[in-house]
Amino acid sequence: MNSRNDDEIRETDYATEVVADDAHAVSADFSADTAVRLRKAMLIVAAVLAALFVLVSIDRFIKARGVARAAAEAAAAPPLVDVVVARPVGAVQRMVLPGETAAWHASTIYARVNGYVGKWFVDIGDRVKAGQVLALIETPDLDAQLAAARAQLQAGEAQVLVRQAEVQLARTTYERWRDSPKGVVSEQEREEKKADYDSALARLKSAQADVALDAAHVNQYEALAAFKRVTAPYDGVITNRDIDIGNLVTAGSTSATTPLYVMTQNDPIRIFVDAPQSAADDLLNNSAPVDIETAGGNLRQYTGKVTRTSDAINPQARTLRVEIDIPNSQAQFVPGMYVKVGFGLPPRGLVQVPAAALLFRASGPEVARVDKDGHVSFRPVTIGRDDGSVVELSSGVAAGERLALNLSSQIGEGELVQARSLDTAPPTARAQP
Repeated sequence: MNSRNDDEIRETDYATEVVADDAHAVSADFSADTAVRLRKAMLIVAAVLAALFVLVSIDRFIKARGVARAAAEAAAAPPLVDVVVARPVGAVQRMVLPGETAAWHASTIYARVNGYVGKWFVDIGDRVKAGQVLALIETPDLDAQLAAARAQLQAGEAQVLVRQAEVQLARTTYERWRDSPKGVVSEQEREEKKADYDSALARLKSAQADVALDAAHVNQYEALAAFKRVTAPYDGVITNRDIDIGNLVTAGSTSATTPLYVMTQNDPIRIFVDAPQSAADDLLNNSAPVDIETAGGNLRQYTGKVTRTSDAINPQARTLRVEIDIPNSQAQFVPGMYVKVGFGLPPRGLVQVPAAALLFRASGPEVARVDKDGHVSFRPVTIGRDDGSVVELSSGVAAGERLALNLSSQIGEGELVQARSLDTAPPTARAQP
């Protein structure tokens, strides 16, 4: 009986577990309202995305239409160009050109004798006086040649003494035979004594000629020996030294010969400028003050003038070589410096414009004039003076006219443009201080 009760209890527990599992399974299922709400939410999200897509597409379309419309308007609008006003030339025009300083004298000093350097006394940067000894050259070969020449001279002088004695004896003998009474000596003997005298006299003259030749050799070697002392040819500055003690040196100034020194004289100093051909006429007789500006920006005023010109135009560069000489006692300039040289030139043209206003075509230089309505017209011009950034025109343009800068080659005669005025004046050279 107990076992049956146990079986009933186990069956009751199993039934309870089955009922519990079924209840749990039922609780995991979604209700019908939840599915409906989910479908509605998905539809709303899809509608919102579709609306956003439509809005973005419309915005892109509107912007594309705006860009196309702006491009069409820009293409239809007149091209934009920069214009400047042609201005009259002032009373004195300043022209600034690059220049280079050069020494008044520049000398490369070579050896005049063969030998080796015994001593040197000056170095680069030293200031020397004319005649000052720069170096000593030892010349043993030359010394031996000079000693031999002097010995040869002494031997020649002794030979002259011998020949003089011979002449004296021959003369007295001839005179004695010449003055003898007739019949005492024969005429043949008289003639023989006269011939002996003439021969002795000729030998004396030959010996004297040999002495003169020997003296010339001595003078030659003494002159060469004087070049053992290398001296400065003028007051100046040593700019280079290529020797040291013991260096062998060779006389001459060929490409295979090493120079001893290079020296310059820098007071006064020369300034060379290559002026354009358009300014050549004005610079040939220019006495206006000259401004010199160094590369460091230091401006100095000099009351110099154009000293000389080459009087010829360089056919390659079409420039005129101009020289200005200025004092340099304070050593403010050294050879080889880059400087800017300002000239005061008298006005010759009508107006001046920037170089960018010029158009160079097959027919010659032109400018593009822009009238008050914005139409372009091309005019040939004549260049009076060209300063690089500024051009002075002697014909073709009147003061006050508007000219286009850097005009495109696609703009033709009479075409309408949109002018943008530049208020800055055309770049001129530095004003006179």
